[in-house]
Amino acid sequence: MIEVAIAPYPFTTINPNEGVGYVKIHCVEDFFHVKCKPAHGFCINGNRFVPVKLLDVAGLVPGAHEGKGLGNQFLDDLRQADVLIHIVDAAGATNEKGESVPPGSYDPCNDVEFLENELNYWYAGIFEKNWSKISKQTTDNADKAIAEAFSGLGIKIDMVQKTIDKLKLSEKQLRYWTPEEIKQFAFELRVMAKPIIIAANKIDLPSAKENIKRLKEKFPHYVIVPCSAESELALKEAAKKGLIEYIPGESDFKMLKPEELNEKQKKALEFIREKILKVWKSTGVQDVLNTAVFDFLKYIPVYTGSPNKLEDSEGRILPDVFLMPPNSTAYNFAEKIHTDLAKGFVRAINVKTKQTVGKDYLLKPNDVIYIVSTK
Repeated sequence: MIEVAIAPYPFTTINPNEGVGYVKIHCVEDFFHVKCKPAHGFCINGNRFVPVKLLDVAGLVPGAHEGKGLGNQFLDDLRQADVLIHIVDAAGATNEKGESVPPGSYDPCNDVEFLENELNYWYAGIFEKNWSKISKQTTDNADKAIAEAFSGLGIKIDMVQKTIDKLKLSEKQLRYWTPEEIKQFAFELRVMAKPIIIAANKIDLPSAKENIKRLKEKFPHYVIVPCSAESELALKEAAKKGLIEYIPGESDFKMLKPEELNEKQKKALEFIREKILKVWKSTGVQDVLNTAVFDFLKYIPVYTGSPNKLEDSEGRILPDVFLMPPNSTAYNFAEKIHTDLAKGFVRAINVKTKQTVGKDYLLKPNDVIYIVSTK
């Protein structure tokens, strides 16, 4: 988990907080009729929770791409991110400066618009800064030159080419692109490289429902997930103390020790059940993480294991799950586990089917793969 400062004033977070979240998948323990024992993460009733890296960065204010507020630091912190989760106060109880205001008095649509603008103009600024050099490239080198200009942001040549194709721009006529086409290209490249999910938080407040409706109407191109981080935290704390049984992402929980709860705690849990879980089907927190990793990034979970035994040298059953990018191969999986394993790659075995597969075998979700290597 990630322990961070929470407060109703701007820039509570200054330096980025690095932590761990967990995506939820169906564990393959059922397939093998065993009970897993993860080396990392945890498993509850067949629900495997796989760790992912999270980075909580400083708040943003309009004009960040021009260096206002903590803009330069914020944008620099985003360079390593594969997908962005923009947490918006859907109740309208926090203004654009990060200050607390009466619920419903601020329009959260403003926050979505200005973040989109700041990120887009950040990309446009980088592109324009390098334009004189890029525009002089030959047709064969244009996409490479653009990718190099954005290399610090993890932009690959295929992303550049897809953006050019999508906008129907001419790579051959690169030097003749208009300022509007240059800006349009930068904006679209940002959308591809740094997709955004909107976590519409504070659905426990009455003013959130109408705001979420407006957010979805105004930004149909965004995935907007209603959330109550406070409810999720309360449920996890109660589960940690053994008071309830709760699986993150589920639409209900089970009381285990109601006699140990005082009236205030009972009312709080009942409020979460009636006003959050029954209305919204979950607290939304788990949905946001799963959407980011599986729907946006298209990652697939792949387990380690052996055809002869599923446990490692420490007796942990199905100990490791790796999240692999789409179109990953058995060889890529070997690289992920250890570079030496890949260097000595001989073959791989699909533990579920007991079939031998080659280095080019395309991994599928919930595969269990054993690597045979000389290293």
